[in-house]
Amino acid sequence: MIWKRSAVLRFYSVCGLLLQAAASKNKAKGSQGQFPLTQNVTVVEGGTAILTCRVDQNDNTSLQWSNPAQQTLYFDDKKALRDNRIELVRASWHELSISVSDVSLSDEGQYTCSLFTMPVKTSKAYLTVLGVPEKPQISGFSSPVMEGDLMQLTCKTSGSKPAADIRWFKNDKEIKDVKYLKEEDANRKTFTVSSTLDFRVDRSDDGVAVICRVDHEALNATPQVAMQVLEIHYTPSVKIIPSTPFPQEGQPLILTCESKGKPLPEPVLWTKDGGELPDPDRMVVSGRELNILFLNKTDNGTYRCEATNTIGQSSAEYVLIVHDPNALAGQTGPDHALIGGIVAVVVFVTLCSIFLLGRYLARHKGTYLTNEAKGAEDAPDADTAIINAEGSQVNAEEKKEYFI
Repeated sequence: MIWKRSAVLRFYSVCGLLLQAAASKNKAKGSQGQFPLTQNVTVVEGGTAILTCRVDQNDNTSLQWSNPAQQTLYFDDKKALRDNRIELVRASWHELSISVSDVSLSDEGQYTCSLFTMPVKTSKAYLTVLGVPEKPQISGFSSPVMEGDLMQLTCKTSGSKPAADIRWFKNDKEIKDVKYLKEEDANRKTFTVSSTLDFRVDRSDDGVAVICRVDHEALNATPQVAMQVLEIHYTPSVKIIPSTPFPQEGQPLILTCESKGKPLPEPVLWTKDGGELPDPDRMVVSGRELNILFLNKTDNGTYRCEATNTIGQSSAEYVLIVHDPNALAGQTGPDHALIGGIVAVVVFVTLCSIFLLGRYLARHKGTYLTNEAKGAEDAPDADTAIINAEGSQVNAEEKKEYFI
């Protein structure tokens, strides 16, 4: 088998030399300007690579593809290397295209297309093989986790080339502060990448999905993900909710103890003023509810609900004040005294405004009286008024001037 393969290679080598000799003898001057044209190719591991070599002008000159080890793959349309993965796509005087299927990392390298002119002209095409990262795995999670504990999760993926990128998310919100480590695999071609996420958990993290996402150009924009749903255990939180905001004498009242915790606290404990419920016949506990029938004044006091789980204990209190139905109705009806007071204030302000306006008008009355009228206001009759008036003939005589 080996000697047959060597004989084939020698055959194509001899053919190549003969063609070169023929080319040196018969080529026209224009053929010396011919050059093969190739392009670099990138393919995902396991995919198929197409290597194409073209010549714009060719006068029956042969084309050849060879691999990085300088082994001839195809000489025109003749296959030289026995590799079932390598097939002819197209062969003509202007083009030689071949395909390499099920590409492996070892296929990466520089391939050569040769045009057998004199001298031989070549063009290089580099085949890049991308290593697909393996599905990521998350480690470091132990269930359950106690509230307040520090959690450390590690996400790892191997086989990527070039090294993959790892990103963390909590409920679709990216976490930036993470550690990143890249190591070369044993084949010295691919990488193992890991990323570590550290954070302290609280009750809001219970049920949260922590996602590790691997991005890589070999994944065709479809990242690989690993997900871990957190389970956080925490002490109960307790709140008492009354069935009515104004408990009335003679009516029932339901107090609901709303408790949240993990594990879920069950059942709850009801007490009044630090002791047991005083009237079990009227005060019935059903699950988380305390139902008090026919309220009366003796029910006034502080009611306490206590919830316990394996993590801890918590409680809440409610101060009950039973209201008289009649007094409560009066409080809730319209306040006539308040309305009357407001009306009285409005009337008082209006009267004061009228009084002040009248005084203003009275103080300015007679501002524009003539001089003759001044001093006549206090006269007992008209004659006296005329005599006393400023500018009268009597006063005018006092101002007479005598000429000699």
